[in-house]
Amino acid sequence: MTPQPSAEPIRVLLIDDHTLFREGLARLLDREPGFRMAAHCATAEEGLAVLDRTPVDVVLLDFDLDGSPCSGFLPTARHGGFHGRTLIVTAGVGARNASQLLADGASGVFLKHRPAELLVDCIRRVARGETWIDEPRPPVNRPPVNKPAVRTLSARERKALRLVFEGFTNKEIASRLAISETAVKWTLQRLFGKTGARSRSQLIRVAMQLYLEEL
Repeated sequence: MTPQPSAEPIRVLLIDDHTLFREGLARLLDREPGFRMAAHCATAEEGLAVLDRTPVDVVLLDFDLDGSPCSGFLPTARHGGFHGRTLIVTAGVGARNASQLLADGASGVFLKHRPAELLVDCIRRVARGETWIDEPRPPVNRPPVNKPAVRTLSARERKALRLVFEGFTNKEIASRLAISETAVKWTLQRLFGKTGARSRSQLIRVAMQLYLEEL
């Protein structure tokens, strides 16, 4: 049987002014099968210069570059002939800014606290033409959970929620809190009940909406 040719790697440009995050993510993606780092840089201007000379499929763009929103990058890149995809990778962005970024041509918003393996999957999806929205939103046709619910969490529940928010597994949470994995599962079940979340991803979204300051 004739072997099938392997798919072309996804060429990624990373623009982020946090050096440790940028270099760490660049190394991770460079080792990931099916990816190739075209370049990484700290400013939108440097990124636009890369696009002028290097083929890129997906741009990973921080929203807040050295204190300035990245919004001008998208129309400038498009005007310069860039036809790839742009994923906003950020610590957080408001709903209005997220909507404007999508209107300007961004393919989605990914929050930095999410696990690295989820970002890898997200990049692949965006490269295929999908849109990824990671910004938390209130449930449709449901009243938002009241802010006073924050005060109902026990100390252990707050600690566990913080670790879930940071992307730790049940085993890692158990180790950090010095409790059993069974105790972690019971704690998470209580958090699901108190927040109305039905999954780990929904629990993280609730944390972003209601508990971010406490976390």
